[in-house]
Amino acid sequence: MGALDYARQHRARFVDELKALLRIPSISTLPDHRNDILQAADWLLAHLRELGMTAELIPLNGGHPMVYAQWMQAPNRPTVLFYGHYDVQPVDPLAEWTSPPFEPTQRGEDLFARGARDDKGQIFAILKALEAYLKDAGRLPLNVKVLIEGEEEIGSPGISRWMDRHARKLACNMAWVSDGPMYARDQPSILTGLRGLLYTEVEVRGPAHDLHSGIYGGAVPNPVNAVATIIAGLKDRRGRVTVPRFYASVRDPSPEEKASWERLPFREEEFMRETGSTAAPGEEGFSILERRWSRPTLDAHGIAGGWTGEGSKTVIPAKVVAKISMRLVPDQRAKTVLRAFEKKVKQLAPPGIEVEVRELAGGDPVLVMPTVAPIQAAARVARAVWGADPVYVREGGSIPPVTKFDRLLKVPTVLFGFGLPDDNTHGPNEKFHLPNFHRGIETVIQWVEQVAG
Repeated sequence: MGALDYARQHRARFVDELKALLRIPSISTLPDHRNDILQAADWLLAHLRELGMTAELIPLNGGHPMVYAQWMQAPNRPTVLFYGHYDVQPVDPLAEWTSPPFEPTQRGEDLFARGARDDKGQIFAILKALEAYLKDAGRLPLNVKVLIEGEEEIGSPGISRWMDRHARKLACNMAWVSDGPMYARDQPSILTGLRGLLYTEVEVRGPAHDLHSGIYGGAVPNPVNAVATIIAGLKDRRGRVTVPRFYASVRDPSPEEKASWERLPFREEEFMRETGSTAAPGEEGFSILERRWSRPTLDAHGIAGGWTGEGSKTVIPAKVVAKISMRLVPDQRAKTVLRAFEKKVKQLAPPGIEVEVRELAGGDPVLVMPTVAPIQAAARVARAVWGADPVYVREGGSIPPVTKFDRLLKVPTVLFGFGLPDDNTHGPNEKFHLPNFHRGIETVIQWVEQVAG
């Protein structure tokens, strides 16, 4: 019958099985969902074994387990590593969901649920492509390893530490990751770059305990004011980060790459409408696409401390915490930037303020050459399945394990996502376009056939 025919005949069942996985609220950031994380990992473990693969759970100290599977019965054929994640983001604000986030609901050709696009739907498309081979022919045309983690939404700390010690277990010739969007509907996209991430927690301390602002205001350092001063001082009026030598290692995209971005059907007014913004502030002198894909950034994500409840409470808090992250681009290094950032933050702190900087997550950026054979094979498959030449773009987000694939495994990674820009990733009413789910399965089937030889 063939793997493609098998996949087409079982489309309805594939969607039903995806719904079962989506019903598990595997939110990695909330401790109350620890059992749900374990349930999702066990569900995938059983599913991979049922497909005919050797599978195991890999525990991580203090973290969520990884699901690892392999099929290594194709001697003298290459080995491909497929990566994805089963953890999902929290669902707040719940009131903005049209249907319950963990009750998958199909409306038209879209399947709505938390994790539908990021990343359960996409990794499941890969598993169904492997199933099409294993259930139809009883074998795969090459060797396969599958790694599905449960901490991607918190920066992949466990897998990063684990790979430093166990990279040999993942030895392969190439990797494939589907954890992102296409540039536009019916426009396949291959990512050639990912920004890195440095996520920090800045703790600012002033008096030994909370104090009455009427009695002590103006006479003691105020950590809330200090945090505001620090954050304001981390950027100048041109939108540039003031951390010393922050831009020293930034590699500009090639003229050819910039020219290809200018040919993309990007409209600033559409971008503003989609984001609900009235302005596009950022680093002066660069287009929106350059700011998103090839320029580093610094953003504050939240401030906790003092009185934020209803009504008034005139208090000078003893401690305030701010979450601040930086997106990094080639050839910046997270550890180098962290040291410079910590020094700058302490310089910005007003007198009488103590500052502690903690790294919550870190990963270096990745750049992949589109001329490598696995990516060229993906481009050929894109034309066959999607009916269009792929566009080569970068992604402003980060996928920390891909850095490890590059630095430790020293293999190229194909970054081919099946999502759409309006899938509301991380937001209310996240969805996955089901025609993309099915075409994603066929994409992986045909790519496996291409690179097997």
